[in-house]
Amino acid sequence: MNKHSSLRSASDLEAKGLIAPAERIGIEEVARRFSVAITPAMADLIGGPPTEDPLAAQFVPDQRELVFSAEELADPIGDEAFSPVPGIVHRYPDRVLLKPLHVCPVYCRFCFRREMVGPEGENLTNAELETALAYIAGNPAIFEVIVTGGDPFALSPRRIRGIVEALSAVGHVGVIRFHTRVPVVAPERVTTELVESLGSDKAVFVALHTNHVRELTPAAREACTKLVKAGIAMVSQSVLLRGVNDTPEALTALFRALLTLRIKPYYLHHGDLAKGTGHFRTSIAEGQALMRELRGNLTGLGQPTYVLDIPGGHGKVPIGPGYLEKTQEGYVVTDPQGGTHAYRG
Repeated sequence: MNKHSSLRSASDLEAKGLIAPAERIGIEEVARRFSVAITPAMADLIGGPPTEDPLAAQFVPDQRELVFSAEELADPIGDEAFSPVPGIVHRYPDRVLLKPLHVCPVYCRFCFRREMVGPEGENLTNAELETALAYIAGNPAIFEVIVTGGDPFALSPRRIRGIVEALSAVGHVGVIRFHTRVPVVAPERVTTELVESLGSDKAVFVALHTNHVRELTPAAREACTKLVKAGIAMVSQSVLLRGVNDTPEALTALFRALLTLRIKPYYLHHGDLAKGTGHFRTSIAEGQALMRELRGNLTGLGQPTYVLDIPGGHGKVPIGPGYLEKTQEGYVVTDPQGGTHAYRG
């Protein structure tokens, strides 16, 4: 195995020292069910087993992934039911997902598309991509196109440029948003050519998926800075993960670091009901308590919206704590410190 290659098998992980020899057979079983890939940038940061290290937990396969519960689903957010043509998910009237590929540089152990992504995952043919783009062009209600996958930054800059140019030519499309993990997991891919491929007269956003401040290495920060300096607006999305970022301190450190890079924390996702991910999920009550803690101690710019993607494709809704209670006289408002106050209005 080349030291610059991604780790893709139990033997690769063992050779790198990320799993013990006694774990190999169990991890091979996990890898037969769910894809494995860890980039060198992430592998070099891992400093312990998944039960102890927040980066190992995200990327190193764990035999707990083979423990399924009755409520877990192969398609937990219902993409398939809202896919009128290959590569398109049209759940909301004014925006669509465009999924040109199902390949990622890393395969997160909690991924809600873990049954779909991987080396054998479906990628759009040129004809299918043209059909998907024609669907967007033919639906004037579509204002925003979210390019996702898989990870669209795994495409070549030439192919990214082709998608951006095609979407830019659609008059009713106002925003093009790319969802990616590449700037943190494979920052070397954020080249001048890739940044230039995003150029458009339309508003282009990059939503960075990152869950722990240790992912924001100097190389990752440099990659994000390249995008921002090129005029690309950046937001972040994170998943609330037990053992990774389920403390106020971990979330505060991450969101403050993102703000220093001019990246607005956008979404904190409650863990989806993907198969074999129960060891990652917190309760909603735990997530609400964390958000309440952040409200009193973290700048508003650093506050993401805590959301749940309702299983079955029913959409994403905010599920943060409430601060307002209706009474006969008006309202009772709870402040960030837990004090209550009467309000008439």
